[in-house]
Amino acid sequence: MNDLSDLIAELKAMVLEAVEKEAPEGGLTDDEPLFGPEARLDLDSLDALQVSMAIQQRYGVRMPDSKDTRRALTSIAHLAQHLQARNP
Repeated sequence: MNDLSDLIAELKAMVLEAVEKEAPEGGLTDDEPLFGPEARLDLDSLDALQVSMAIQQRYGVRMPDSKDTRRALTSIAHLAQHLQARNP
C-alpha cells in the first residue's frame, strides 16, 4: 500500500466524496474527529455506512458495524492505520 501521507490524502478525498460534503475551512486535519460533537463535518450513521462501503470498494477491506470500525472511523489518521494493518 502507499506510504502513509499518500494514503491519508487519498482517504480525505474519498471520505468527502463518499459523504458528498465539501472540506471544512482549512481542510480536514489528519487527527480531527469525523463523528461526534467536535466533528466539523457533522457526519451521521448513514455517512459512516457510505464511507465503509467506499473503503470496501476501493481497498477491499470490509468494515462491519463493530467497535473496531467505529474506532477506525474516529479520524482520517485512525482510518489510515486501520487500512495499513489489514492491507500491508
